[in-house]
Amino acid sequence: MPHIELPPGLPGILGPMAFRPEAAKPLTELTEVVLRGPGPLPLADRELIATYVSSQNDCFFCQTSHGAVAAHHLGGNEAIVADVKDDFEHAGISEKLKALLAIAGKVRRSGKDVQPSDIERAREHGATDLEIHDTVLIAAMFCLANRYVDGLATLAPQDPAIYRELGAQIAQNGYRGAAEQVSAAGA
Repeated sequence: MPHIELPPGLPGILGPMAFRPEAAKPLTELTEVVLRGPGPLPLADRELIATYVSSQNDCFFCQTSHGAVAAHHLGGNEAIVADVKDDFEHAGISEKLKALLAIAGKVRRSGKDVQPSDIERAREHGATDLEIHDTVLIAAMFCLANRYVDGLATLAPQDPAIYRELGAQIAQNGYRGAAEQVSAAGA
């Protein structure tokens, strides 16, 4: 049960976004830029970074919804998403993504935990400055999102089918499309 009265039936971040649409707009824009906008990181990798950070923050809604988007981008491969959350260093992903996830995990704890050796590892595996920047931004942004969602005790459905459908919609239509649906529901 949410700590405040949120619009009914809207899970996770969608409830607070409908509650305060003026805050939802910049959050949605940033999410769209970082997770879907032009950049060298594949969309699946960006979503895996968001999923990993959210899993480390124990945010069920965010790890499950972004994991579903990642799986959609990976052709439905939910196993790789589970492997990344469980132990990314042994998951079947690129060494570059492993290095970026290590940075993201450190940002999740404290940005000051990121060391020059972490950046060097990422660069050794081909990460560009933009990819490193975006990894740090995704990790920081998801710390905010996870705390927003869980700090208000938002609705988090347990049915995986709901997240698969949401993931497919976001993968196809983006985060602006989800925000527009929330605005329409709140109107």
